[in-house]
Amino acid sequence: MSSFARRELAWLAPALRPAVNLVFALLLAAVVVLLVGESPVRAFRLLVGGAFGSGEAVGYTLYYATDFVFTGLAVAVAFHAGLFNIGAEGQAYLGGLGVTLVCLAASHWPAELVVPTAILVSAIFGAGWAFVPAWLQARRGSHIVITTIMFNFIASALMTYLLVNVLIKPGQQSPETREFAPSTWLPQLRDALGALGQSPVNLASVIALAAGAAVWFYLWHTRWGYALRAFGHNERAAVYGGIDPAKTVITAMSISGALAGMVSLNEVMGVQHRLLLNFPGGAGYVGIAVALMGRNHPVGIVASAILFGALYQGGSELSLDVPALTRDAIVLIQGLVILVCGAFEHALSRPIATLLRGSPSPADRDVESLTQPSAARR
Repeated sequence: MSSFARRELAWLAPALRPAVNLVFALLLAAVVVLLVGESPVRAFRLLVGGAFGSGEAVGYTLYYATDFVFTGLAVAVAFHAGLFNIGAEGQAYLGGLGVTLVCLAASHWPAELVVPTAILVSAIFGAGWAFVPAWLQARRGSHIVITTIMFNFIASALMTYLLVNVLIKPGQQSPETREFAPSTWLPQLRDALGALGQSPVNLASVIALAAGAAVWFYLWHTRWGYALRAFGHNERAAVYGGIDPAKTVITAMSISGALAGMVSLNEVMGVQHRLLLNFPGGAGYVGIAVALMGRNHPVGIVASAILFGALYQGGSELSLDVPALTRDAIVLIQGLVILVCGAFEHALSRPIATLLRGSPSPADRDVESLTQPSAARR
């Protein structure tokens, strides 16, 4: 195969690698199903049917996927700056606090004003919660992984205190706020698309897609996004080129926190219509796997989020239809997908690249040896 043809096929590698990893993960999941005495073919058919077998199932899959799009984008923005944001769970929590304050205060506002305000406030609260770890990393050298993990626990404790002592509805024992006025709820997509049945998918899904488009434009079509990616590729070279490292770290983490904060639009404003304890439900951590599998690109993140949404929805249906596959077994299968697609992300890189390139001819090897930098040839 010529060098030109191999270069033309090189773009397939980033798309093929997650697909191969997914197939490998499903094969491991089939082994788990066999160990519990069930048919992998039947289990897979029930899983797919539970996620996509009806309009309502598709709606639930998209509902779960919406959270993962937000958190996957949040993790990806930080990744592009060379940062590992594990605090999306806490940032989503604080975004929920912001949305709650807006909805509780805006019971008589026009809907045209409530939704933009809630989007803005959820982003501000999430960004504010990410700002402190970012500032500590940029100005004091604190490790972003440690501080964001700590801030998850701080957010959880803060929300528990607020829901038990401050925001709880008077006269009730359950730690949750009173229900928001219907005028502050996000519109349900099932009202416009009747095929989605009674699923909770709502306008937040559209907002998530818009956020993905905004992230794509920012990272690849603005000078600020270029500076962020350059810093993530090589910090020393970026600083030499005039990029401020502290400003870049704080900006990247603030954007990441803002995206994570918008998870609350789907959960708090779109579905629950009140603030509950632990409403993120682990979406911040799943976002890490979503970003890894989606290659930190918005298009890949949306596709990966739909996959994980299907695993959540289809897994719930599977556990009901196959008693031997308990909820713990479903979590194990989901964990295998995360493990293979995350931890083993680059394990198949070389075989896939070799398959796509093929064996170079002697002439190609001569050309490549002449075009390699001298240091690389040595």
